[in-house]
Amino acid sequence: MKTGLSIGDLSVRTGLSVSAIRFYETKGLVTPDRNSGGQRRYEGSDIRRLSFVMIAQKMGFTIEQIVSLLKELPNERTPTRKDWTKISRTFRASLDQRIAMMERMRDNLDGCIGCGCLSLKRCALYNPEDKAWARGPGPRYILDAGTDDQA
Repeated sequence: MKTGLSIGDLSVRTGLSVSAIRFYETKGLVTPDRNSGGQRRYEGSDIRRLSFVMIAQKMGFTIEQIVSLLKELPNERTPTRKDWTKISRTFRASLDQRIAMMERMRDNLDGCIGCGCLSLKRCALYNPEDKAWARGPGPRYILDAGTDDQA
């Protein structure tokens, strides 16, 4: 039986509203026990779980992606460092991809804000003869890793 935190305590500790915690509960991100009075009870580890959820959402991960990641953590006990390390590999790989894309965007689009496309041959989105289409739809030179060259 989880005896530590009421939903109100968890709200105060995480900064989340009670309704947000209930939402995350419906998604399976936290699983409280109920005391004899029917009140939810959370462990201290639920603070870490919800903190991870909040950070992952701010990084652009969807609830579905977060649920998938956190399925690797045990529900019946407090996760160990080994448990977190296991899921961090997947999370890290995705973050590394996002960081690389953001760096390409930063490095290639600096001139676009004031460009007005007056010098298309230097534009990071320039796509002569639609060559980027072979790589897929959208701005492939920015979205794809390892395609900094536009030739």
